[in-house]
Amino acid sequence: MRKRTYIIASILFIILIGFLAWYMRRETSHAAANAADKTWHSYLGGPHRNHYSSLNQINTANVKKLKVAWTYSTQDTGEMETNPIIIGDTLYGMTAGAEPFAINAATGKKYWQRKGKKANDLNTSRGLAYWSKGRDHRILFTHGQWLYALNTETGKTIPSFGDSGRVSLKTGLDESAGDKMVSSTTPGTIYKNLIIMPLRVSESAGAAKGYIQAFNVKTGKLAWVFHTVPRPGKYGYSTWPKNAYKNPNIGGVNCWTGMAIDRKRGIVYVPTGSPAFDFYGGNRKGRDLFSSSLLALNAKTGKRIWDFQFVHHDILDRDLPAPPNLLTVTHNGKRIPAVAQITKYGYIYLFNRVTGKPLFPIKEKSVPPSPLSGEQTWPTQPLPVKPAPFARHTLTKNDINPYAKNRKELEKIFRHSRYNGPFTPLGEQSTIVFPGFDGGGEWGGAAADPSGILYVNSNQIAWCTNLAPTDSEKKMIHLSLGHRLFNENCSRCHGADLKGHPKSGFPSLANIRKHYSKEFVTNVISNGRGMMPSFDQKLSSKQKQAIVAFLFGEMQKKTTKVKVARSKQSEKEKPTVPYKFMGYNKFLTEDGYPAIRPPWGTLDAINLNTGKYVWKDTLGTHPKLAAKGIPKTGSQNYGGPLVTAGNLLFIAATPDAMFKAFDKRNGKLLWMTRLPAAGFATPSTYEVNGKQYVVIACGGTKLGTPGGQSYVAFTLSK
Repeated sequence: MRKRTYIIASILFIILIGFLAWYMRRETSHAAANAADKTWHSYLGGPHRNHYSSLNQINTANVKKLKVAWTYSTQDTGEMETNPIIIGDTLYGMTAGAEPFAINAATGKKYWQRKGKKANDLNTSRGLAYWSKGRDHRILFTHGQWLYALNTETGKTIPSFGDSGRVSLKTGLDESAGDKMVSSTTPGTIYKNLIIMPLRVSESAGAAKGYIQAFNVKTGKLAWVFHTVPRPGKYGYSTWPKNAYKNPNIGGVNCWTGMAIDRKRGIVYVPTGSPAFDFYGGNRKGRDLFSSSLLALNAKTGKRIWDFQFVHHDILDRDLPAPPNLLTVTHNGKRIPAVAQITKYGYIYLFNRVTGKPLFPIKEKSVPPSPLSGEQTWPTQPLPVKPAPFARHTLTKNDINPYAKNRKELEKIFRHSRYNGPFTPLGEQSTIVFPGFDGGGEWGGAAADPSGILYVNSNQIAWCTNLAPTDSEKKMIHLSLGHRLFNENCSRCHGADLKGHPKSGFPSLANIRKHYSKEFVTNVISNGRGMMPSFDQKLSSKQKQAIVAFLFGEMQKKTTKVKVARSKQSEKEKPTVPYKFMGYNKFLTEDGYPAIRPPWGTLDAINLNTGKYVWKDTLGTHPKLAAKGIPKTGSQNYGGPLVTAGNLLFIAATPDAMFKAFDKRNGKLLWMTRLPAAGFATPSTYEVNGKQYVVIACGGTKLGTPGGQSYVAFTLSK
């Protein structure tokens, strides 16, 4: 009897211990979840990239009481696109020079800020990643071609990570990437002990191939590589010409926007870019998988699970502009784990995130052929039936800006240009690109509410450009070396006359010697700045010096023929394509406003359960036009929205430097304030000591706006 009682008691004791262990794990899990809800642990708010917070202390009833809580100056003026993260009571952000810092999230008091070795080493950064295990807490960020791991408490590099705290982003790429531009603008995605990295590469012929790489967070060792230009015997290889992966003319197919991850299922969702050269594909005939696609990969191994290609044989740089959103929707009475992807050309695609099956029908529709000899465009492109596009797709003479002083001139340009929808390929004749190269949707991305509503801000302006035969470079035979190199590499953005396109974000260089030193200009050419890529690997030291000499009016006495001056590479080895791109030129009025009728910027709410729009409004103002009685034009915008459980949508993004809060249910404007510089970044929100804050980086510089150096946090006044 005693033995039986002892056995029963032992069983009950084991059950009790098991229950208590389960309960403690449950409470710990809930506490961690609640802590995560109160902070902003990851880029764009979490692994699902939904820009969403469950905080509701700041809500529609009291948002008008928001006041500045603190301002932190990075002392590094320039473009900042960072979405900061908040861990506990510490905020981690990036300066305009792509250096990390840590401050108190409640007061803005500095803990530490890392200083770069080069004062002018400017690289745009959209954020950083956080990883922890036990007492090991790390910040991971990129600078140039390097991925760094830092101690969160001190800001010091962790020597055991890679080579003295850093790893090259070229580690898993082809050997040919050794002398090519490779960097990362967007933070990596964490999965267990891995960080999966996006890459930024050149968009010209000879660019590095942008393979997807995963590194061990603790050691820095390469864990796996996914080849976005497939190798022989692999799925997708036949969609390219034979041995395309070896072709030096073919590069790109990189993920520059960042990724989303379903950690429960172990699936990482990777949006990819177009192949390089971006605007001519005669040397890569075929669909070109996995370019301009969404890849669902096994996060542990990098193996492909499913994929969908949005643009077949992309020759318009219509690649995916932002990380996808992972959310749950209701279709046919069932709750479905979904992945939504916005696009530059204004469509939203929605898939079952497990199977890849589209949740709204997608139909292949005919698109215009290329007028160029040697090019072979894909005859159709896949377009969803729902939702309707959030960007306009039609342009006629009647769509020319009715307020333009030079409207007749603009109508003439339009009449002599080609435009037949968003997939009109470039030719030697002037071509209208609409939606423009900056969208539609852009890198700021969309916000997703748990109810299935997607919020997306959009650009609605046209660009105008064309391609020209590469042979036309022979006309430069009598120019100085610096002048010729400038024309080959810089004139597409800054103009052959050096006057640039300031309203498009490309500054004049005509008087550069009055404002900057030769050392500064050389450094910018080497390292890039803002939208300008690095030319460090493309140009030799002597070639960079020659360009600087030309810009500073020091014309070389000796002229050099093209074949001698080009490169040490033989003509056989040098990447070449028969056409060159003539520049990112916005279609503008003589006053610098978009040449088409408003709206020029919009903010939309779309119900992904039904595919129908909830509301739609303009975003941004032009004060000078408003003063003339021309209201609600909207404006170009960069950076995304933030959505909260307080029924609010926060967004800056516009060049007027306004920060606004809308009622997310109906789009009604509830609050706005002027920032110290334009906030071309996505805001974050968090709670510290029972108080909710909203913070945004104010960097400016895009669209001709003044540069900034501040992070500004807001909270409710008492």
